[in-house]
Amino acid sequence: MFFKSKEGKEKILTLYNQKLDELNIEYSEKLLETKFGVTNVIITGDTKNPPLVLIHGTGGCAPLILESLPNLSSKYCVYAVDVLAQPNKSAENRLDMKSLDYGKWVTELIEILRLTEVTLVGFSFGGFISLKTLEFKETHIKKAYVIAPVYIVNGNPFKGLFKMFIPLKKFIKTNNDTYLKKVINVLFSEADDFAIQFMGTTFQNCNMDFSPLPVISKQSANNIKAPITIVAAEKDILFPGKKMIKRAKRIFSSLDEIVLLEDSKHVPSNGNFKKIEDLIIGKN
Repeated sequence: MFFKSKEGKEKILTLYNQKLDELNIEYSEKLLETKFGVTNVIITGDTKNPPLVLIHGTGGCAPLILESLPNLSSKYCVYAVDVLAQPNKSAENRLDMKSLDYGKWVTELIEILRLTEVTLVGFSFGGFISLKTLEFKETHIKKAYVIAPVYIVNGNPFKGLFKMFIPLKKFIKTNNDTYLKKVINVLFSEADDFAIQFMGTTFQNCNMDFSPLPVISKQSANNIKAPITIVAAEKDILFPGKKMIKRAKRIFSSLDEIVLLEDSKHVPSNGNFKKIEDLIIGKN
């Protein structure tokens, strides 16, 4: 199970609903039955606009990624997906990262929603899920944007261990905010109080997956035909930006554009999220 307790799940969902209310947007919520588990999707923007499927990262939820990219719904109908086995309203089933299951799951969602010509936008683990979707079946996808994605390169494991995973394990064990702040400082270019509270509550109340992250093979990457824009973060210790760009240029045959966010850590600043938004809206 993903949640450690019923009380822990309630704490997370209270914060989830609080953030969704704070967004002050018009939306509808759909719980969709898939082969991989019930999936919650938040839909916002005019349904007559082109569809955009938005996928958050590890330890996140649909309201948080909608907050980071609030203007996409001005030009698109945005389908923000709650990823399975994350702190949100979707099922707690964790899928196999080595298989194409995450791609099969998103493809099933797109088909249930009857979407075509989809713009796919994924941040971090959502980037991994987006690339898995392109690997599995890209016929529904018009183009994809992956922001600081998992699955292209990994950072130095020792740096990750000492700067992030050891403080994280210490925080989970002690609930001491000093360790949480160290983790947040490594991950976020800038973090507000809510982000810190949500991450802390997630780390304390959820069983996090610390298994090694796979990287896409050159052959699989080369087989993808949909145009891909990669947004890499220069100071990302988990998925270093320059290293990512170097490999991406070598393996993807359908690269449309590459953007390096200078001085950005893994989670971009509000200003950089705005730049990403402008890029996506500008190419609509």
